[in-house]
Amino acid sequence: MQALSTLPQYSVAIIGGGPAGLMAAEVLSLAGIGITLFDSMPSVGRKFLMAGKGGMNITHAESFEPFLSRYGSRQALLQSHLEQFGPGQLRSWLSTLGIATFVGSSGRVFPEDMKAAPLLRLWLHRLRSAGVKFQVRHRWLGWLDNDPLTLHFAGPNGSVVTSFDAVVLALGGGSWARLGSTGAWIEVFQQRGIATAPLKPSNCGFETPWSDYFKQRFAGHPLKGVKLLFDNRAGEHFEQLGELMLTEEGIEGGLVYALSAPLRDEIIAESSATCYIDLLPNRSVAWLVQQLSAPRAKMSMANYLRKRVNLDGVKSALLREVLSAEDCASVSTLSATIKALPIKLVATRPLDEAISSAGGVVFDELDAQLMLRKLPGIFCAGEMLDWEAPTGGYLLSACFATGMAAGLGVRDWLFSKG
Repeated sequence: MQALSTLPQYSVAIIGGGPAGLMAAEVLSLAGIGITLFDSMPSVGRKFLMAGKGGMNITHAESFEPFLSRYGSRQALLQSHLEQFGPGQLRSWLSTLGIATFVGSSGRVFPEDMKAAPLLRLWLHRLRSAGVKFQVRHRWLGWLDNDPLTLHFAGPNGSVVTSFDAVVLALGGGSWARLGSTGAWIEVFQQRGIATAPLKPSNCGFETPWSDYFKQRFAGHPLKGVKLLFDNRAGEHFEQLGELMLTEEGIEGGLVYALSAPLRDEIIAESSATCYIDLLPNRSVAWLVQQLSAPRAKMSMANYLRKRVNLDGVKSALLREVLSAEDCASVSTLSATIKALPIKLVATRPLDEAISSAGGVVFDELDAQLMLRKLPGIFCAGEMLDWEAPTGGYLLSACFATGMAAGLGVRDWLFSKG
């Protein structure tokens, strides 16, 4: 087997070159600890760069309480990490790299040039200057000989076995496998008796059985200025304004991603989920009834809706997709459907298409510093932990924060050993 060169005293392996792994490397290199960062891909940060296409939304500027609420049932578990390295600290840290940020109209925070590549390039330069070593094309296979600090990799020149004083695992979730997040580590953990929640799509699209005509005519069209509403089986109510995209398979886009967790969980429990789209959020049912009570005369329904309530194009087509001609002739039914058009969702799109994934290492397996209770010296960070969040800077924020927490945890654990 190929052996790696001898590492300095207090040598730490970090497996995974996304923001969580890189932040752990940052913390530990500042402490003077020898770091080797492994990644299965030919270069690090590939999913980070993909997330930055079209604008690098790095975090969010809303106040901390609503910010924390975006992490749903995991907010209490992530709170201390986000308090330690939240949006304000993240922006300050970016400034040390020479990256200025600004707050967009929606509260989202971006680098001034909107790009991920310059940020990553500056960061990697600083890490290399601090002595961090990078071993790419090294796929982690697990632990060897029941020693959690002895790691086994498939390297470019064959099998690699090497030992460290501590390890940070930042292996990602299960989406975008071609960028390195395959979820293959789940089996390795299960073999060690470490509990994991199944990986599930998050911030994902959904499937609905459109008619052939609708798919052919309207797939790829955006649906703007609408509200998505949903009540789950537990009686919880969700609603959000925004826009979505109609696809051949169903719906996707920011508005859908924001409610993807409750929609997905409803489908898992009930085999389907019915959400509702308010096509005219700024108009009341009463106003619609008044406007649509006027005689249609010889106008087509599409032309009538356009002239009377300014509803045309894909919105009008959606009404025809769910209503019969008889329904359209009923002013009360037509008005009610404009305000709550039902969409039956029958499945999520595949995990590999999702922006992120839910599930992963359950927090009961970790101590407060993200070390595995069953494997002292092994820490976990990033999307491989069992949490999820919507897009809007929340995903990256928690990856940075847990990477920082794991790095500090390793530092403190090593130093406590003397």
